[in-house]
Amino acid sequence: MGMSLVPMIGPVIGGVLDEAFGWQANFGLLLGLGLIVLALCWADLGETATLQRLSFKDQLRTYPALLKSRRFWGYCGAAAFSSGCFYAYLGGAPYVGTEVYHLTSSRIGLLFAITAVGYMAGNFFAGRYSVRFGMNKMVLIGTTITTIGLIALALVTAAGLSSAVMFFGLTLTMGLGNGVALPSANAGILSVRPDLAGTASGIGGAIMVGGGAALASLAGAVLPPGSTEMPLILLMLASSVLSMLCILAVIRRARALGL
Repeated sequence: MGMSLVPMIGPVIGGVLDEAFGWQANFGLLLGLGLIVLALCWADLGETATLQRLSFKDQLRTYPALLKSRRFWGYCGAAAFSSGCFYAYLGGAPYVGTEVYHLTSSRIGLLFAITAVGYMAGNFFAGRYSVRFGMNKMVLIGTTITTIGLIALALVTAAGLSSAVMFFGLTLTMGLGNGVALPSANAGILSVRPDLAGTASGIGGAIMVGGGAALASLAGAVLPPGSTEMPLILLMLASSVLSMLCILAVIRRARALGL
């Protein structure tokens, strides 16, 4: 839940800086904050990992055992496509806000906070009920929430009833769904082979970030000048549906293995 606090206020600060000093001011702020974090880590961050005398070659030998697991790839797909909705949103929503709804930078930043509120609520739900429902069911619940919300947004937009409040407001469900699904999906990635948790975390994280970057770029490509918000909505919906299919494949595989 704590990680959702900065996404709430970050876009608002960025929007105000853009209006007051231009877009370059945001990079100046990031540079200053980055230097502060670097100094903090240098002065105060100690090593927390248990020392293991494994060479890089030894680590590479563990990869095939993990990469052959269908459940590992299923969890990775569920996490990557679920978070990919948000990355696509990040790539395309500023265009929608400025070009479709003609909003100011500060107003867009304020509306961006809605998704972060949903993510915090989803994390709260996940913290309370993950043990009761289990990882797979929590991921399925989260991806279902996101998909239903995006279907509603697509239908409203197709009916010509869309507005800035409606577009950004319904992304609350995307934040909520991600907040429910991602903690369990990440736990699932690590649970397939607990002895290779570090390797799984590295590969899973790379897939999530790489897939998110690809979807953010794709969001820009599907929104040429003069475009409406519908291509972005459909891209986000497709990503959410794929995340549902991935976790359903994991559930089917787990049943086949008697897990």
